[in-house]
Amino acid sequence: MSDKINLETLYGENVFTISKMKERLPKSVFRNVVNVMQNGGDLSPEDADVVAKAMKDWAIENGATHYTHWFQPLTGITAEKHDSFITSPDEEGRAVTSFSGRDLIKGETDGSSFPSGGLRSTFEARGYTAWDVTSPAFLKESGTGVTLCVPTSFLSYTGEALDKKTPLMRSMEAVNKQALRILRLFGDTAASRVISSTGAEQEYFLVDKDKYLQRTDLIFTGRTLFGAPAPKGQEMDDHYFGVIRERVGEFMKDLNVDLWKLGVPAKTQHNEVAPGQHELAPIYENSNLATDHNQLIMESMKRIADHHRMRVLLHEKPFAGVNGSGKHNNWSLTTDTGENLLDPGTSPEENVRFLLVLSCIIKAVDEHADLLRQSASDVGNDLRLGANEAPPAIVSIFLGKQLTDVVKQLIETGKANSHIEGGVLKTGVSTMPDFIKDATDRNRTSPFAFTGNKFEFRMVGSSDSMADSTTTINAIVAEAFSDAADELGRADDFELAVHDLIKENLSAHQRIIFEGNGYSAEWVEEAAKRGLPNIPSMIEAAPALTTEKSVKLFEKFGIFTRTELESREEITYETYAKKINIEALTMIDMAGKQVIPACMKYERDLANTIIAVKSAGATFSAETEKLQKIADDIDEAQNALDRLRELEKAADGIRDEKELAFYYKDTILPAMTALRKPCDLLETMVDKKSWPFPTYEDLLFEL
Repeated sequence: MSDKINLETLYGENVFTISKMKERLPKSVFRNVVNVMQNGGDLSPEDADVVAKAMKDWAIENGATHYTHWFQPLTGITAEKHDSFITSPDEEGRAVTSFSGRDLIKGETDGSSFPSGGLRSTFEARGYTAWDVTSPAFLKESGTGVTLCVPTSFLSYTGEALDKKTPLMRSMEAVNKQALRILRLFGDTAASRVISSTGAEQEYFLVDKDKYLQRTDLIFTGRTLFGAPAPKGQEMDDHYFGVIRERVGEFMKDLNVDLWKLGVPAKTQHNEVAPGQHELAPIYENSNLATDHNQLIMESMKRIADHHRMRVLLHEKPFAGVNGSGKHNNWSLTTDTGENLLDPGTSPEENVRFLLVLSCIIKAVDEHADLLRQSASDVGNDLRLGANEAPPAIVSIFLGKQLTDVVKQLIETGKANSHIEGGVLKTGVSTMPDFIKDATDRNRTSPFAFTGNKFEFRMVGSSDSMADSTTTINAIVAEAFSDAADELGRADDFELAVHDLIKENLSAHQRIIFEGNGYSAEWVEEAAKRGLPNIPSMIEAAPALTTEKSVKLFEKFGIFTRTELESREEITYETYAKKINIEALTMIDMAGKQVIPACMKYERDLANTIIAVKSAGATFSAETEKLQKIADDIDEAQNALDRLRELEKAADGIRDEKELAFYYKDTILPAMTALRKPCDLLETMVDKKSWPFPTYEDLLFEL
């Protein structure tokens, strides 16, 4: 690859963009496509055929041989089935290519082979994929060649959503409709759409591929199930924003090129806090496209890393004792006329519309804190949340000094007359400029923090789809907007009513606002006094999906039916049990076949050394003490291994998915911890050459 990159010509090269459609489609068809993208509706079969042919011709010109409906099932990753453009050869045996409007709009796959939570039985297999016209088709270059990917939703034969995209798009329509009601009450007739925007900061680890392949736990679970801390971790703060190592930089360069060609606006790259950890952040986009692009980011990372003999780890906690990885969801609402509804302006106390929007969001987060926590639930995230590196499992809102002061004035007096200014930051160096600083500091311990003109939801796990959290945020805010629009719409005096409603919302829900240290034990106690939920695990969060409050919310806006919500709760229990089961079986395999045998061999070698030392007439108390310690730890490890095997076998008799999930949480996980403890101690005593797989030192510091 040439070192010279022309961003302007490269960006979107592999995307069937609006500009490419404009060039290739008849004007009338192009207008119809844009109208559907902006206002909804269906393309006529004739128009769909024209679009499909233009898309196929463009794809083939760029080397494509196959097409696929690219969708996002409830596995949390993407799925695709490839079909070539070839149809029956002509009479002279020449290839004939075809891609019809029907092929573009509708696909079919097995709806029972993906997680469905009971929505699809094995004998009820049919599922459909449907073209998402709002997310552009793109070309994926991989080992299979060049494939035309058509972003689609995935639904069952009976109409339930079997994917992440469909509920997300439903939630975007809901918040759009309710936000427009708010805008109309304030006299805004220019805006015709309000778009939910998302920016996903993606954290990840890189490890050497050869070392990765020597660790069964990384291969099967994505995290290290054994591992003693390296002599050095992240305590020197030297990795964060440090100079990017050459090998990592070469990966980042190729990753950027791949993403830019796919129209992904990759913007920021840097070293993160933990050794071996990095981050990529794109420019914000509409939430549907941002979610698609984040999936492409994760896919591209894995593919490009392999080209550089590396592996990407997207698990939330791949290494014990160092920071895990998240995916901050930077969420906002923007009109199609360019206004950000979360922009407080220069005088937030006078910006009544902003204050109403803010008060509605505060109300939404407080009323549905359990649901918001659930939206960031993941097996790996249970190991990360609250671990002095990520927000605690308690949902709260950080507003910053400026808005907190404004909110306080509104609660106490019903009006705000002033706001805190940012002031001037003086560098104290004559050759460096003084500058206006923000009025508000940041709080990295807050799960839901206001950061200027958006909210940053920091609980989302690094491997998660952005769809879940964004769907929930859109839905709860849509409900709060709907309540506000209903109340204000029937008021005789709008100006008085809106001020009263702002004060009412803020007064009733101020308990969710917290400006302090979310990592502190004091906050846990304070949150309990306030009545805020503290939900430590994925499966304890799952019931939030099917409370009457949640069902009412989602059904009101057509985002989920009760049946769809029940299916997702069931999938949560099933997924949790399966993942912990795989981890437990992997630990059993590694401890029984690698760790304990290696330690026993070292134990024998050490015993032979003691015999030799004794024969030579030298003292050997240190060797004997070490031998006894190793023998004791081997015994402890073997007993813990036997116990874990017994408990794993007992799990086979549990048929209820929820009961099984809690069995793995309350019984299997502690047994896994009991096995890891002596094995990690043994690692610190056994000769490095005798240890059966790469250590943390090898994985984190040798790239």
